[in-house]
Amino acid sequence: MDGMVDNRLARRNTLILSMAQAVLGAQLPVNFVLGGLAGQMLAPNPCLATLPISMIVGGSMLAAQPLARIMQAHGRRAGFLIGAGGGALGSATVMMALMQSSFALMLLGCFFTGIYMSAHVFYRFAAADTASPNFKPKAISLVLAGGLLAAIIGPQIVKNFMDLLAPIPFAGAYLVVSLVNILAASMFFFLKIPTPPKNPVGGDGRRLKQMLKEPRILMAILCAMVSYALMNLVMTSTPLAVVGCGFETLDAADVVSAHVLAMYIPSFFTGHLIAKFGVEKVVGLGLLLLMGSGGAALVGVELHYFFLSTILLGLGWNFGFIGATAMLASAHAPEERGRIQGFNDFAVFGLVTVASLASGGLMNCSGGDAVSGWGLVNYAMLPPLLIAGLALVLLVQFERKKAAHA
Repeated sequence: MDGMVDNRLARRNTLILSMAQAVLGAQLPVNFVLGGLAGQMLAPNPCLATLPISMIVGGSMLAAQPLARIMQAHGRRAGFLIGAGGGALGSATVMMALMQSSFALMLLGCFFTGIYMSAHVFYRFAAADTASPNFKPKAISLVLAGGLLAAIIGPQIVKNFMDLLAPIPFAGAYLVVSLVNILAASMFFFLKIPTPPKNPVGGDGRRLKQMLKEPRILMAILCAMVSYALMNLVMTSTPLAVVGCGFETLDAADVVSAHVLAMYIPSFFTGHLIAKFGVEKVVGLGLLLLMGSGGAALVGVELHYFFLSTILLGLGWNFGFIGATAMLASAHAPEERGRIQGFNDFAVFGLVTVASLASGGLMNCSGGDAVSGWGLVNYAMLPPLLIAGLALVLLVQFERKKAAHA
């Protein structure tokens, strides 16, 4: 039974992390909307238009394990402050790149932004640190629910500030994002999450190789990889597809806003669904919704199909990624979290980097035009979804047999 004392601290931390998700997380929609468009403006070759977003993801991948080790040794606050610093530096560097019309400098700024993105995805694990077992899925969901405000704030930054430093397009939005990182980082000083003991009773837990032999941990990592990578595959190209099909940059911002809202609205009840129906069913639903997103995108390129497909994409990401996170969080001890969480995010963002690179190639260099390129991006979702779905079915069967023989 959940103890009131345990969950009072967990609820306090969850509130702070939800606020961080809302305010600092607003830069992610900004980067989704403007990264590809600014890249297309500065890149020497259209095939490289989405490379800035790939650099964000690549930076996140490379920062994941060092940040995990820092947080294991010095606490969550240290890692989150480093992340906000990376976000501030990255956005300021991209602003300078736009002023100097330097694609190389933009790529460097996006790499620094990846440090923020890496720290940002640890918010969900931090929410689980002080939560009782029953409250963990709800804490993770509530932190991600802060993304609702991010979905509103981010596109508003684009709409209201992208021309702040006119005639230089988009630079004003990056200036505002840099200031948000600097100012909002102060909320992490109110977090109270104990640093794991350096010499815990019973040792420091299993080695990474041992943990990766456990089917449940492998399944959690696989589903997190597929959910996040496919979301990124599609959303990296979405602004390019919307504008390429004859709509405006503001329409692209609205589509991204609807998508991000769909990513986070279910977070208010995803934890309850996991508690009621089991994490495997919720993850399975997420994979089906991701498949539905690809199907909706292939029906047509009218604006309402962009909205429908990206909304389904957001819902699928929520169930798949939160479910995978809850599955992983329940499968390791506190002293093991640095190793397995760092590896998890390294693996997730490794595949996401590949997906974002593939997205630009499929969208701009494989289809001939925006319509056929958009179709190829969505067809590419099918193989990973089939692999993850089959693996999930096999895990459920394995655990049923294991329980029957116990």
